[in-house]
Amino acid sequence: MARPAGTVLSEHEFNRFSALIHRIAGISMSPAKKPLITGRLAKRLRHCQLASYGDYFTFITSTQGKQELQEAVDALTTNETHFFREPKHFDFLRQRVIPARHIGQGLRIWSAACSSGEEPYSIAMMLDELLGKEPWEVIASDISARVLDRARSGLFPIERMPEIPKHYLTRYCLKGIDKHAGSLLIEKSLRDRVRFISHNLTQPAPGLEPFDVIFLRNVMIYFDQETKRQVVSRLLPLLRPGGHFLVGHSESLNGVTDALRLVVPAVYRKPDR
Repeated sequence: MARPAGTVLSEHEFNRFSALIHRIAGISMSPAKKPLITGRLAKRLRHCQLASYGDYFTFITSTQGKQELQEAVDALTTNETHFFREPKHFDFLRQRVIPARHIGQGLRIWSAACSSGEEPYSIAMMLDELLGKEPWEVIASDISARVLDRARSGLFPIERMPEIPKHYLTRYCLKGIDKHAGSLLIEKSLRDRVRFISHNLTQPAPGLEPFDVIFLRNVMIYFDQETKRQVVSRLLPLLRPGGHFLVGHSESLNGVTDALRLVVPAVYRKPDR
């Protein structure tokens, strides 16, 4: 859709928006991201009936624009995800983490950048299958209110079906009907086992009990090195000794922390002592 006349994002305005999103969410926007900011915020300008990106920036940084600021953050944060993305991590859970737990001891996993919910629901399917009635818990968090709402609904495009193993589809998923036709619905008893919370990774971690596994995948690629260090340092106190910290396969904790030991690619372990 063409932008209204006069709504061109100047270099100065781009710098202001990129500094704002870095301050709020820790995300670094290179000059190559200027078209992304232009396109994603154009819809918000139209919604607010504002004539320029400068007017929009003034509005979202004012007292009256707090709610719209969240909309801007939602628009500018990337939410690319899939069910059972990077399957080797799920193999690691199945083969190494779950068998090593103490029988009867609860297993707690945090999906710390959960986007629209595919990751935590994938984890929950595996835990429910393998642990049965034994205690387990999945906490999922994201900075975007919009994607958290989508995640809580458990509704996904039917095109996502091939990403889910067939036995999980049969056991945990329903085909949407009536107004939800063309959608895939996560079965309610599984949805109820996943707790979604709002959390900005650049802020102090919420008051949570320690976890056995923390997933922080495919989000640090958007951070500069110092932000990576700060984010990981905030999460590590919430990882139990002997617990595992998982990052995306395109990511590394080299130069980020020396408090974890590499186990296999993209999987780190916190020493017992």
